[in-house]
Amino acid sequence: MKGKTKFTLMAALMASATWTGAASAQTTELTIVLPNPSAINNFPLHVAEGEGYLAEEGLSVNVEAVNGSASVLQLMASGQADIGQPGPAPLLGARARGEDVVFIYNHFSRSIFGLVVPEESEAQAPADLAGTVVGVGTADGAEVGFARGILGDAGLKEGDDYEFLAIGDGGTAVAAFLNEEVEAYSAAVSDAAIISSRGVPLREITPEEYLGYFGNGWAVTREFLENNREAIEGFGRAMVKGTIFGLNPDNLEATLAHTTTANPQEGEDQEFAKALFAAIQSRVIPVDLDDPYGYQPPQAWEDWHDVLVSSGELEAPMDDLESAYTNEFVDTWNAVE
Repeated sequence: MKGKTKFTLMAALMASATWTGAASAQTTELTIVLPNPSAINNFPLHVAEGEGYLAEEGLSVNVEAVNGSASVLQLMASGQADIGQPGPAPLLGARARGEDVVFIYNHFSRSIFGLVVPEESEAQAPADLAGTVVGVGTADGAEVGFARGILGDAGLKEGDDYEFLAIGDGGTAVAAFLNEEVEAYSAAVSDAAIISSRGVPLREITPEEYLGYFGNGWAVTREFLENNREAIEGFGRAMVKGTIFGLNPDNLEATLAHTTTANPQEGEDQEFAKALFAAIQSRVIPVDLDDPYGYQPPQAWEDWHDVLVSSGELEAPMDDLESAYTNEFVDTWNAVE
């Protein structure tokens, strides 16, 4: 199977070159920002770090977990992060505001979100959510655009037929369901697994066609792309190696050891960690198995764009959608096989 992405998690500032060790080997330090603290979500990154794939590429990473794609994009635009992992909807929104951010690596080839309801809910389809409150992790996260598109296709208009309510991620969202503050939730697969494990079994009502919408991936500013091509090539190769390693069933224990090192709390319940990891694994495999890891199907970008325009998230169609992403590094990354 072809390789795919890697990831990183930890703190602030810009890429710099540092000379290390007696061997005088040059190491490029990268600051990477993630939209949430889950290490299992980003297992390729942590495998790449733990197995030494990043070091082999002459890279050292500082990782920062922030709250949602908007914060990721803000840090990138301000020069406080080199590589970030926003969702496609927030990235297109940022580009519409004049921020030249480019998606370079499709980490979650399949949708990481689902529209879910409690198992006992009478809602069987998105149209059944008329007159309800739909929970989201953050008010400006990628899950909002995802849900808005689904509900819009079902003939529902935000503010008239339904409302969004930011209720946090995972465990913090459980109380909102128990208190009947929301009737549905636009959830990442990790959040749905956490909520279900804490006593609120969930059922997915996402239309089939929306499951093909890709999720968060690696992005950089145009300036960083043009000035740091070698670092991007090395980062992508490490991601691919980390993905191949993590998808190998023989490496399950080692992979979870790496993610637990990055986020000890997430690894406390190993049975839950294994269930969550299985769900995440299914999301990083390309929809078309012939596609290499990191590849971004142009039609998938067209689909995201059209949904955001029709839902009003983008005020007008974009003239230069192709500038929002690039596949130029994909062959180099996947040459590791």
